[in-house]
Amino acid sequence: MSKQTSIAKVGFITATAIVIANMVGTGVFTSLGFQVMGIKSIFALLMLWIIGGIMALCGALSYSELGAAMPRSGGEYTYLSKIYHPAVGFLSGWVSAIVGFAAPIALAAMALGMYVCTVFPGLNPMYVAASVVVGVTAIHSISVMVGSGFQNVFTTAKVILIIIFIGLGFFMGEHQSINVLPVAGSFNEILSTSFAISLVFVSYAYSGWNASAYIASEIKDPQKNLPKSILTGTIIVLLLYVFLNFIFLYTVPINEMHDANGGPIVEIGALSAAKIFGVTGGNIMSIIISILLVSTISSMVFAGPRVTMSIGEDMSALKILGKKTKRGIPFIAILLQSSIALILIFTSSFGAVLTYLGFTLTLFTTLTVLGLFILRIKQPNLPRPFKTWGYPVTPAIFLLLNLWILWFVVNDKPKESIAGLITVLIGLVIYFVSKHFSKNETSSLI
Repeated sequence: MSKQTSIAKVGFITATAIVIANMVGTGVFTSLGFQVMGIKSIFALLMLWIIGGIMALCGALSYSELGAAMPRSGGEYTYLSKIYHPAVGFLSGWVSAIVGFAAPIALAAMALGMYVCTVFPGLNPMYVAASVVVGVTAIHSISVMVGSGFQNVFTTAKVILIIIFIGLGFFMGEHQSINVLPVAGSFNEILSTSFAISLVFVSYAYSGWNASAYIASEIKDPQKNLPKSILTGTIIVLLLYVFLNFIFLYTVPINEMHDANGGPIVEIGALSAAKIFGVTGGNIMSIIISILLVSTISSMVFAGPRVTMSIGEDMSALKILGKKTKRGIPFIAILLQSSIALILIFTSSFGAVLTYLGFTLTLFTTLTVLGLFILRIKQPNLPRPFKTWGYPVTPAIFLLLNLWILWFVVNDKPKESIAGLITVLIGLVIYFVSKHFSKNETSSLI
């Protein structure tokens, strides 16, 4: 038996765990403080999470068709290369490597550090964050089976603990008198710039619904298990998010979600836990949330390098990124991604990275779902083991909401938008330089 065929593959449970772990991370525990800066209606705040969940589900349905039709690791890199042009695919892979995974790893680690330091204020949150990234990277550098086992254990613990937190939040601690029904001005808030900008944070919280698409080649029976993992994970997370944010709003007054300077408080989960369990219980919950964020970091350390690896396999000038160990681990790609995450931890602010990240990722998920329409026209006879439910309505909903978000972000957050576009342009330069060197290398061999 060859080394390649002996490499272990992950099943439906691990693939679903990766989707859930990618989704349930920093965003849901940190973004509410940013949202209440411009939105005060409880109905509008909960609608953010419902609309965000509908967007994620529509995107998940679209990606399920693309992933089943093109079951190769790489996610958007693979889809956009085949639908549009290899340059577009490279740009999405570049963004995934720099922004899509390294930045969320940094954000999750930074949030973890903040939560740990609410309990142990003498520690440095940046050093805590960096230590976790290094440790998780080491685990995923061993083998796929070790990484899968680590992922499954932490994701299972994450879901169970969130369900317990939601359940206890209904019956224990202090509760606010809140009205979840629309009141005067609620619908105006939903149509406001603040709502659209907040959808960036919510979209980030839901990002990861496409995670198993990045490791399609390493999933058993991907035509069947890839769509199942994407849809199952997304539906589970949608329900968890709506209930979890209800508990946050039910236990913490909105005026306490700001700091002394009027800025957003990131550690909303810790505030809510303190209201439910008291100060000591809140500290314990902060540590538990920190542990849950390890699962998020782990899932992205697992999935992200597979995109970079695919680029290395396709472009000879970057072939070092495609190198794998005897156990099938893309070690160079893992090391590169984690190094970028460590740089972001020590150089960037949480809020700026979050907005920049949301804008840049939205660009490429929009292009990918648009590609579903193009692929159906260009290749109507392509085998499609899974077809998007509700087509063309479901992908159209996703596209319209994403374009709405992008319009408001460009107008309200021009600096972060420009930073995202500059990142894309740098990727374009790297692509053409790499192609130039690849051609020269080919010519020298002739």
